[in-house]
Amino acid sequence: MPAQDDHSVRGFIWLAFWLLLLGFTVYMFQTWIDKERNPNANPITSSSGDVRQVVLKRNRQGHYVTTGTINGTPLEFLLDTGATDISIPEHVAEKIGLKKLYPIKIYTANGIAEAYGTKINSASIGKIVLRDLKAHINPNVEDDTVLLGMSFLKRIEFTQRGDTLILKQY
Repeated sequence: MPAQDDHSVRGFIWLAFWLLLLGFTVYMFQTWIDKERNPNANPITSSSGDVRQVVLKRNRQGHYVTTGTINGTPLEFLLDTGATDISIPEHVAEKIGLKKLYPIKIYTANGIAEAYGTKINSASIGKIVLRDLKAHINPNVEDDTVLLGMSFLKRIEFTQRGDTLILKQY
């Protein structure tokens, strides 16, 4: 019997080894995918006098995705010059405590949709911080990505060069 027990223990050790290796491989692959989707997860701010600057890299799909905050809560932003306002999925707005102030119609690539106007106390990317921003809560979006529209972008300077987007706050 001891030889059979020894064989079972070795089999269990090999199984555990391969499961750990598989888990580690999945973790590393997911980390790589996340970095490809959001290459700006930790945006760095440089300052010169009163000017704050953040440089963002374009992701593989050609979009500028970054991590920022709304009212101090970290969120993922997709910068969208075609969006008039900041568009926040309803479940995200509930999580950060935003109130639906009034119903509105929004014009999207998929047609007209119902949404709710709201106000944001602050939004930031790196050390670029803007206050008192117009936004809307969109009940028609299932993912967690916030569209960072022109109600934010028109209050800063932005320039695209190659695969980078330079944001400046004066």
